[in-house]
Amino acid sequence: MFALDFYTTANSKGPDPDMSDSLQRKTRVRMRIASTIQCRKFPNQYGTGYKGVNAADIGRIASKHVKVTVSQKSPSAPKRDRHRTVTSNDSSKNIMNHVNCREDVKKPLLQDVEMHDPAKEDDKQENEATMTAVNGEVEGQGATNQEEDMEEEDDCRAEATFNFTIENVSKMKETVLSPPCMVRNLPWKIMAMVRYNQNAERQKSLGFFLQCNSDSDSISWSCNASAELRILTWKSDGEPFIRKIQHLFYIKENDWGYSHFISWQDLFDSDKGFVKDDKVTLEVHVVADAPHGVSWDSKKHTGYVGLRNQGATCYMNSLLQTLYFTNKLRKAVYQMPTESDDCTKSVPLALERVFYELQFNDKPVGTKKLTKSFGWETLDTFMQHDVQELCRVLLENMESKMKNTCVDGTIPKLFEGKMMSYIRCKHVDYCSQRVEAFYDIQLNLKNKKNVEESFQDYVKVETMEGENKYDAAEYGLQEAEKGVIFISFPPVLHLHLLRFMYDPTQDANIKINDRFEFPEKLHLDSFLHKKEKTPATYILHAVLVHSGDNHGGHYVVYVDPEGNGRWCKFDDDVVSRCTKYEAIEHNAGGHDEDISVKHCTNAYMLVYIRESAMKEVLEPVIDCDIPDGLHKRLEQERRLEALKKKERTEAHLYMNIQVVTEDNFFGYQGNDLFDQEKKCFDCRVFKVKKMATLLEFMEMLSENLKYPIAQLRPWPLQLRQNQTFRPTVIDLDADINKSVQDLADNERPWTVYVETLNPESPLKELPSFDKDADVLIFFKLYDPRNKSLSYICHKYVPIFTKATELMPELCRKAGFPVGTPLLLYEEVKPNMLERLENCDQSMDKLFEELMDGDIIVYQRDDPTHDTYELPTAKDYFRDLYNRVEVMFCDKTQSSDTGFTIQLSLRMNYDQMANCVASHLGTDPYLLQFFKPQGYRDGPGNPIRCTFDGLVKDILLYTKPRQPKKLYYQQLSIKISELENKKQFKCIYVNGKLKEEKELVLFPNKTGRVSDLLIEARKQIEPLDENRKLRLLEVISYKILSVQREDLMLEVLNSGGATKTFRIEEVPSDEVSIADDETLVPVAHFHKEVYSTFGVPFLLKIKQGEQFADVKSKVQKKLEVSDKEFEKYRFAVIVMGKVEYIGEEDPNFAVNISSFQPHTVQGGGNMQARPWLGLDHINKTPKRSRYSYLEKAIKIHN
Repeated sequence: MFALDFYTTANSKGPDPDMSDSLQRKTRVRMRIASTIQCRKFPNQYGTGYKGVNAADIGRIASKHVKVTVSQKSPSAPKRDRHRTVTSNDSSKNIMNHVNCREDVKKPLLQDVEMHDPAKEDDKQENEATMTAVNGEVEGQGATNQEEDMEEEDDCRAEATFNFTIENVSKMKETVLSPPCMVRNLPWKIMAMVRYNQNAERQKSLGFFLQCNSDSDSISWSCNASAELRILTWKSDGEPFIRKIQHLFYIKENDWGYSHFISWQDLFDSDKGFVKDDKVTLEVHVVADAPHGVSWDSKKHTGYVGLRNQGATCYMNSLLQTLYFTNKLRKAVYQMPTESDDCTKSVPLALERVFYELQFNDKPVGTKKLTKSFGWETLDTFMQHDVQELCRVLLENMESKMKNTCVDGTIPKLFEGKMMSYIRCKHVDYCSQRVEAFYDIQLNLKNKKNVEESFQDYVKVETMEGENKYDAAEYGLQEAEKGVIFISFPPVLHLHLLRFMYDPTQDANIKINDRFEFPEKLHLDSFLHKKEKTPATYILHAVLVHSGDNHGGHYVVYVDPEGNGRWCKFDDDVVSRCTKYEAIEHNAGGHDEDISVKHCTNAYMLVYIRESAMKEVLEPVIDCDIPDGLHKRLEQERRLEALKKKERTEAHLYMNIQVVTEDNFFGYQGNDLFDQEKKCFDCRVFKVKKMATLLEFMEMLSENLKYPIAQLRPWPLQLRQNQTFRPTVIDLDADINKSVQDLADNERPWTVYVETLNPESPLKELPSFDKDADVLIFFKLYDPRNKSLSYICHKYVPIFTKATELMPELCRKAGFPVGTPLLLYEEVKPNMLERLENCDQSMDKLFEELMDGDIIVYQRDDPTHDTYELPTAKDYFRDLYNRVEVMFCDKTQSSDTGFTIQLSLRMNYDQMANCVASHLGTDPYLLQFFKPQGYRDGPGNPIRCTFDGLVKDILLYTKPRQPKKLYYQQLSIKISELENKKQFKCIYVNGKLKEEKELVLFPNKTGRVSDLLIEARKQIEPLDENRKLRLLEVISYKILSVQREDLMLEVLNSGGATKTFRIEEVPSDEVSIADDETLVPVAHFHKEVYSTFGVPFLLKIKQGEQFADVKSKVQKKLEVSDKEFEKYRFAVIVMGKVEYIGEEDPNFAVNISSFQPHTVQGGGNMQARPWLGLDHINKTPKRSRYSYLEKAIKIHN
């Protein structure tokens, strides 16, 4: 095999015309690859979007006649032997990122990449002529499109070797860059420079870096890669100088390597042969993962698509891909009946949709509809969970949804195996057995080498003897053997590796990253009770991998989709081909010495398929496996989604125009002509191109409203300076060809009142309107009897018309006899109506400022109206101004939608309470109201029933432009009585220190501790009336004091997150305390006295009592076994100082003075409060408040 060398000058030559056809064809292929890579330096020539090497770099390279070789194979010269390749272990380890000039030290631990022996390359020429690289693998191809396939797959390959020859290296001063080599569709370059060091021993050296995607403008791309950086030797028996790197390349760190790769002296050492004729050849072998944040076409490169990550849903994406490629399960999911399901709540339909899109989409698939069907909120998608837990929950949900359908039983048929737990007596004929079903097997991997050892540990026989003898009914306590044996294994076997476990020494959950091997073929016959019909031989199908620790991380999955050894890596939305070695060996864990694999990256869940069931389980899913109804429904959804997407992309070309007609005015009782806040629900919205003309818009209106254009006239609604929203004139003659965008004057949305011809009118078109001589007036009628407004009509009124001339028509419209005296008002703005006194004047003089859209409110002039509550329109609008709609929500129900009541801002507290009580059907004195919080949605401070302000004062701090909201709660006692009480929260603990219950008590504010205990007794059931209660103050799991019953409650302050009050029963032996006795606070801790935990308690001890008796009382109170109690250590703790007791002399006599509070010398009034500490491991692991496993996975639908 040969490599094609070419120069950056124009002297490159093609293959020799005298070559044979076969050799010329091979040469053309290699030449095309090399030319493709070389041409990447020209901007955008191949549509990659990368700028490539800049002009200065090209000029610099060309001027120096730098010789470059780019190939997947090593050049024929200089030679190298893979068996004699060495890795530098220079103690400097000066790996760095050149951009940031960081001298970060990285341990060169990369596994040696297998390289071809040059001596054997010629023997492989004929075979390789018909092969092409696919994502780092070699796959046989037909000869028809061999060259095109080779070029197409070249850019997306997973690894490549390319080199860069620098001439005149001794004179090199500036940074030089090689032409790009495309790997994973990203340009990679060798970057070299001269570096200087203050260290006298190595003053001058060569800097060697690998650069990735340096000219991209994108800020979101990233690519993880490992590489070998080599300086080749020109000697046939020489050894290349190699260093290794592993790095996540991204915009801020787009190059990585060594600032001092090799000293200048070593570089020019003639014995090593790195430089010949003042030329040096740098070579890089790079292995890269598929990139994120760039246009990586997973479908094109692998035939499959990924799943988009919603925030922290990588664990779910990995599991969904695994289930999707369990083809028999996918077929069953498609067959689940979902025709009548709610598309937002149906889990089966959402799962069908995800599987369907994974099968037919060309782009990554979203999972928002699936998580929404789970009943999850947005926060749930940003909370990472355990993939094993989700697997169980999801399969259980699917199994329940499949019941009584045509696919009932699919889940157990695929995933269910059976095991038998047994206890067999050794000396009598007695055996207890129980058969259990399982969907997965949890394997312990601590101190285990591989899966087989874990299975052996799983079925290991445990001997029950000594104190742990088995109770064999009529045979009594017997020595026995306890174990598990498998009865059957399922077609699809899920193995969950227990990498997370609780470490009592650290008192925390940890992840085990030990190496744990799993085979491609797994034999389990030896673990079966009886052999099954087919061998229990399993083929590895998927490996779910976790990177990170107990606090979080990332999941990916490696899958062999067709079971043919062609593995793919599914990393959320990116799918790429990978080797079997990557899928299995790289994920075994324990790669401490391999820089190419992260230490915390390892297999977490394995999926095996029974060899005899492979064909059935992985049978391809074709179109006929999808019901026609489901296919049509999902295709319709896809079309609608595509349409919505198109609308979103074209949204900037359109604007919304809201159209109101006179129908919107009728029945409206407020200011202006219609309710602006509700107009979006009542008016018609037209989506119109911004550049459409007014004429085109009117044609659209004509078609939609079914009126000829001549019977329509638009009146844009304009917000006046006095905050009223009124129609204004538009010049149809002058503006008919103007765009609606210009006419709207940047109003979004644009609201237009469209006047239409009355259908009862004899006219054929609307009357003409003279904008200089006419004015558009609207008329409303006020009825004081019903306290209501009625929209009457609109009218074109000449500006010189007198108001008296309008009255006969107004009377007729209102149903009054002609000549009925009327009162006329101008509606100026909210809460401002002005009486039109002299109606004999013309309109332009009657109004202070006459404008189109003005409103006249009129009513009958009747002296008897004074008897009504709101006799005039002016009174009505004043009352209207104070009206407010308030939403009341139940404080005790977080999801309560509430109800809305119309109140007056001038109401007082009692009036408001009466209105709400009337709606709820309760006593107003059994309601308590709360203001809303200013910073978030929720109840705030309570409103006292003696509040002397008005409703407007209560609503003063509600958010503007938001619905007015107050909160309430119904009480069992009157609010006046409640406000004289104090809310007191405490914890109740029973005599066994087991049962805890939160109590919310309401004693009188002026009450004492005894009153609090009386209130608590009412809530504690059942409780012996003769049993006494006491109140303890607990801080950080330690009892600080026992509160006296005569202590005033107002003295007690519940301050701090670690302080609580506890009510408990007083044990009968502690009711009376003799002079030689005392109560000692006892608390649990581990190693550090500040690491207290558990439930503290009081213990009565007596002067001179044997300490062994004290320990017995503690053991009895805690109900701890002898074996466990032996691990407890006892200590007296005073002011943080620990003194362990009873270890040298367990029978010493107790001195109660050691446990009594005493004054600290020099501490003023400070008192030391000794307590008895129990030092032992906390068996209940603490759960971090921010742990991603804090919330259990639930599928609510």
